[in-house]
Amino acid sequence: MDLRSELLKSIWYGFTALDLEKSGKVSKSQLKVLSHNLCTVLCIPHDPVALEEHFREDDDGPVSSQGYMPYLNKYILDKVVEGSFNKEDVDELCWTLTAKKNYKPNKSSNTVLTDQDAFRLWCLFNFLSEDKYPLVMVPDELEYLLKKLCTAMSIELNCVELEDLFSQDSVQQKCITVWVFLEMMAAGKVTAGIDKSVISMAIEEVYREIVGDVLKEGYLWKRGQLRRNWKERWFTLRASNLFYYTGEDRKECQGNIALDGNCCVEVLPDRDGKRCMFCLKTLSKTYEMSSSDTKQRQEWTTAIQTAIRLHGEGKTSLHKDLKLKRHEQREQREKKQQAKEEELQRLRALQEERERKLAELELLREAQKQAQVLLEQDEERRRQQHEQLQHTLEVQLREAEEVRISMEAEMALKEEEAERQRKRIRELEEMQKQLEEALQQEIKARLDEEAFRYAQAGLLAEEEEKMKALMTLQEEQEEYILKTQREKLELKQEMEAKSQALDEAQRELEEVRANRHRVDQDVVAAQRKLHQASTNVKHWNVQMNRLMRPIGPGDKRPLLRSALPSFQIPSQRDPGLNLRRISVSDDQCKENEECIENVDDGRRCDAELERRKSHT
Repeated sequence: MDLRSELLKSIWYGFTALDLEKSGKVSKSQLKVLSHNLCTVLCIPHDPVALEEHFREDDDGPVSSQGYMPYLNKYILDKVVEGSFNKEDVDELCWTLTAKKNYKPNKSSNTVLTDQDAFRLWCLFNFLSEDKYPLVMVPDELEYLLKKLCTAMSIELNCVELEDLFSQDSVQQKCITVWVFLEMMAAGKVTAGIDKSVISMAIEEVYREIVGDVLKEGYLWKRGQLRRNWKERWFTLRASNLFYYTGEDRKECQGNIALDGNCCVEVLPDRDGKRCMFCLKTLSKTYEMSSSDTKQRQEWTTAIQTAIRLHGEGKTSLHKDLKLKRHEQREQREKKQQAKEEELQRLRALQEERERKLAELELLREAQKQAQVLLEQDEERRRQQHEQLQHTLEVQLREAEEVRISMEAEMALKEEEAERQRKRIRELEEMQKQLEEALQQEIKARLDEEAFRYAQAGLLAEEEEKMKALMTLQEEQEEYILKTQREKLELKQEMEAKSQALDEAQRELEEVRANRHRVDQDVVAAQRKLHQASTNVKHWNVQMNRLMRPIGPGDKRPLLRSALPSFQIPSQRDPGLNLRRISVSDDQCKENEECIENVDDGRRCDAELERRKSHT
């Protein structure tokens, strides 16, 4: 999440607070005031005519957020320089606008939040909220924030109350707004029975950690670089620097240790009456420190190594990185859940297909059973007919035998009757053949039953093959997921290699700048020595002028006038004195000329150095 996104979250609250009618539009006069205040807190020049020119075709009526966004990006946010303003001032401005309208704590009840605590919780909510408008916080981020607060207050989070909160009507689609969150915190649903001062300290600690990018704070003993004595200092660790102050109020900063890829942390053995020692090594210095116990030393060394790692990865905030990772984990979890649901839907479809085929098989079984029952009934009917026919034949045979016995004598007369009987026998033989054909049809029906059973076995085998194909699709999906993860890991390693190369180039640039700074210092020192030498030459010239003047007997000592170049000395007994005076004066003039030339040369060197600096 970049600086522009953070600023837009706060500005969105300020814009919606000016929308009193909740129509999505704000009057131009209010937007002018908002724009001027934003330019003031962001430390950028404000053009009072730009808003009028931007909306010159929309003089009548208010302006929507979409209409204000081009002006906001072009005339305000594009001019913002990171580090030139205080982000907390922007948050306070937008909080002042939105709190008057939306945050209305019950004054009659015993609220546990002060105005400053509510403002910090609002900032924490904006930091952890989703980058979508209207701004809401998902349950995972809310639980993370509440756990941080409870850890700072040394209590445990009540998960039952958290579930009750998300089951309320005010929470829609498992997301929570900042005003519901502040109402919950002000009512003391999480901090019941805890003193207000403890709550304020916990909120301030979590605010400095998450919003202020403070990795760790606390007292440590630090050894001096010159006097080598131990002093207790309050240390504040950020992503790229380690500051130490005289006290917990952080009013007097005693030093700043820049952290980069060349820094490292080492644990030291106890000595000099100090225990739990460790040192922080940089390119130029080594800082020795001592903590209160082994746990604190482990926490400090781990936190400093984390800061060095973040600087090496080119990241400026630990919690921004953690929020991004949590967002990616939620997306992966949602994708897995979606894939699982799709897989369940496919399994349900396969299950329905299987049930449909089983139902068809059941219908086939029922049809087979009915056919078997019909065959049994037909067989029973045919058996009864056969028995009846056989009984009839037996009766007829008995009657024929009786007729044959009784009418042997009448054989000749009844030959014709006998012939009819033989014909009847032939008919009975034909009926027996028909009975055999019926038996053959029964055998064919049994064979058809066996064919149906084989078809059923084939359907079961086809079902097993489809289940095997389903398992193969699942294995291919898992291999694709593993392949995607490996590609993501390779991409991450490539990004780390490029980040290391960038850090190396930046380090070489810093070394060149440091060498240039040392050369500049050497030049300044040489100029200072040259100026001192020129001053000494002028002083000794004055002293030489004073010593070269002869003093006659009985003369009074004249006043010293170092500014005069020479004096008129009366003639004395020594006639060669004038010659010596003239020669000394000539030597003195030469020395003065040399000094003047040296000074001019020094000035020319200074001018040349200044020209080179300006060119650089």
